[in-house]
Amino acid sequence: MVLIYLLLAAVGAIGDGFKAVAGDDARDLFAFASNPLIALVVGLVATALMQSSSTATSVIVGLVAGGLPMSIAIPMAMGANIGTSLTSTLVSLGHVRQVTEFRKAFAAATVHDCFNLMAVAVLLPLELLFHPLERISAVISQQIYSGSSINLSEVNFISVLLSPASDLLKLSTSWLPGSFSGVALIVVGIALILFVVSNIGKLLRSLLVGRAKQIMHAAIGRGPLAGIASGTLMTVLVQSSSTTTALIVPLAGSGLFSLRQIYAFTLGANVGTTVTALLAATAISGPTAALALQIALVHLLFNLLAIAVIFGLPFLRSVPVYMAEFLALLAERNKLYVAGYILGVFFVVPLSFIGIDQVL
Repeated sequence: MVLIYLLLAAVGAIGDGFKAVAGDDARDLFAFASNPLIALVVGLVATALMQSSSTATSVIVGLVAGGLPMSIAIPMAMGANIGTSLTSTLVSLGHVRQVTEFRKAFAAATVHDCFNLMAVAVLLPLELLFHPLERISAVISQQIYSGSSINLSEVNFISVLLSPASDLLKLSTSWLPGSFSGVALIVVGIALILFVVSNIGKLLRSLLVGRAKQIMHAAIGRGPLAGIASGTLMTVLVQSSSTTTALIVPLAGSGLFSLRQIYAFTLGANVGTTVTALLAATAISGPTAALALQIALVHLLFNLLAIAVIFGLPFLRSVPVYMAEFLALLAERNKLYVAGYILGVFFVVPLSFIGIDQVL
């Protein structure tokens, strides 16, 4: 409970910090990321470096509360979905000495990457053209915050609970001159999120890994819907899709589960990891509260819609599996393909886009 409390306070601190730096309008801080493609890349690289989409999306929620435009935040959240899949790919390298096991493990790891890449390729153009995620999430968040039946802005108990921690964090940086106090508050908020998410993961893994493995063995082999449900449940329990997907890679390498069974499980992990951002959004109060909830809902809706479109349509369902199998065959032939894939997808190509954008 203490760690969750600190997470909420840290997210609120980021929003307060950006407001302190930018004054009434924090949008000017993000003018450099006005291109949705660059926003996607920023989310991808940041999440790959932090190894946690839960952390990245929690930070994005805080940024939106501080004034980050929704049109930039949505591609960032999509990029976070891609970046988080690096963890399981790295875990698969533990099987590199056993050729057959490595092929199975690498395929199980990269099917997560392939699905997330395909989800962005399909849904980002649709979002840029028609804005379905932005519109649906706006309606839901406005209903929650301004609807007659549920009005959280009037029952602002979260703000009351967080006020002591928020005041303490502001006080810790208030001695710095001008906007430096706001910058320091942002840094403190991000550092605290990193600390909290890391320790929540460690704590819950130590308490729940045994039980989570039992759930996985009991449910993952009972069909795609059961696999998605078990992946969602496990990820909600450990608050990290990186953790759950990394746990199943060795099971795939040993041949305990097929690639298609692992595939369904990773889709559930994508859904389960959105709980952290939804929780973080409750830390935001005031006029930006609805926006913070909206971007958290965007992350959830993006993953649900990706499952509905890609996994729900038979002619698209198997594409990520075929992509992962092809990558695994290349990796089996030459391990340089593995290094090229990891560096290229998660760092070289994305950073090249940022470099080109800055030059132009």
